[in-house]
Amino acid sequence: MEGTNPVNKKLAAALSGGAVLVAALSGCSSNSAPKGPDPKLVSWAKSVCDAVPAQDAKIKAANAAISTTAADTAKPETLQKTDSQAFQDMADGYKAIATAVNEAGAPPGVSGGAKRLGDVVKSFNSLSASYADLKKQVDGLDTKDQAKFASGLHDVATQMTELEKKHQSGTASLKALQQGEVQDAIAQQPSCKKVAATTSSSPSAAATAG
Repeated sequence: MEGTNPVNKKLAAALSGGAVLVAALSGCSSNSAPKGPDPKLVSWAKSVCDAVPAQDAKIKAANAAISTTAADTAKPETLQKTDSQAFQDMADGYKAIATAVNEAGAPPGVSGGAKRLGDVVKSFNSLSASYADLKKQVDGLDTKDQAKFASGLHDVATQMTELEKKHQSGTASLKALQQGEVQDAIAQQPSCKKVAATTSSSPSAAATAG
């Protein structure tokens, strides 16, 4: 039976895709419109991008908390508390982004924009629900029995790995939303540029961001 420390390291590794997904919203300019994107589209992009940095920071902090705890020989109670809060923060972060995108509405003047936006909202809400479920599982683990706790944490880590498909789906939906002038409008936003800059140190994040 593995101890809690190796299992929590697996959990930290499984979380690595989270911050990369948010970076996909920072889009690189496509230079498709020499005169620049429609002002209405720029306004739409601002309403979406302004909601991103705070949630991006929350998701990254959750990743960091689990990674830090994984590096320590933490007690089951500490692991449970840290992981539970991290999952809650990630659930809240993805939910907030989904809400911001939904409230912004379909990008103006974009063919199929409503469906693309709906796909993004659905993906992020699904991720939020999944992390909320993981929090419930962690909260229900028996910290008094280390063997049972390690086994339960292992199950959570396994589910985290399976969540990678949802992360990929979310990234795909964001890329589908960001085409042509939408991409250009988002690329102009300082808030989305900030997210791109803070994730560029990761090769996979940079590739996702543009």
